[in-house]
Amino acid sequence: MNLRRRTWEIVEAAKPGDTASRVFDVLILTLIFLNVIAVILGSIQSIEERWSAFLETFETVSVLVFSIEYVSRLWSCTADSRFSGIIRGRLRLAIKAMPIIDLLAILPFYLPFLGIDLMSLRAFRLFRIFRIAKVGRYYSSLNIIRDVFHAKREQLALTLAMMGILLVVSSTLLYYCENEVQPEVFSSIPATMWWAVATLTTVGYGDIYPITLLGRFLASIIAILGIGMFALPTGILGAGFIEAIQKKKEGTQICPHCGKEIHNGKRN
Repeated sequence: MNLRRRTWEIVEAAKPGDTASRVFDVLILTLIFLNVIAVILGSIQSIEERWSAFLETFETVSVLVFSIEYVSRLWSCTADSRFSGIIRGRLRLAIKAMPIIDLLAILPFYLPFLGIDLMSLRAFRLFRIFRIAKVGRYYSSLNIIRDVFHAKREQLALTLAMMGILLVVSSTLLYYCENEVQPEVFSSIPATMWWAVATLTTVGYGDIYPITLLGRFLASIIAILGIGMFALPTGILGAGFIEAIQKKKEGTQICPHCGKEIHNGKRN
């Protein structure tokens, strides 16, 4: 078998009966979870000081493995008809979500070699946590989340737009109701948006609140509307997950590119 094609089959999610690819998937998944644990433990100062040498060595080995995986994937992707073309095919793969996550997972290690300032480097090191997102490539069940968001993207976009309108309207109304009596707290519409966000999300920190009768009346209505607004995306996603799981049980396939159903080898 062609070496390039075999490499692509191994680095991609394993197919039934492909032992080598399955072993590779298990090793990568194990390394991902160990990296996440290392990032979490590394945030504890006492552990970071005591085990700094071990953590740095483990980080170097991990980056080496992930780098080999990333390069192997770019090198062998042209064996797949979706990524045909020496340059265009590899660019088509590189700009996809998962390869970008792969790159972010190893990027912090190479930043010092690019002359990045150490203070900036500390912020970029947070990208290491993106390694946990690599898990989605090897667990098909996790792809349901992506499929649901893709299938319900129009409904979710409409809901977010409605929430944005409600945020602006509620901030504006409360500003005009409370600005005269609380000019320091409700100093502007953007400043009032903090109150609107805390109210619409039902968090209600209590650091900013209306004291006028009209302001309290409007705040009560806005708080009730906030509960309903957040129930909308929850219902949309809940229905989407039920549909996706039902289709999976019935054997309906979803196209990974357009999110549409596939029946008899054809997309609807």
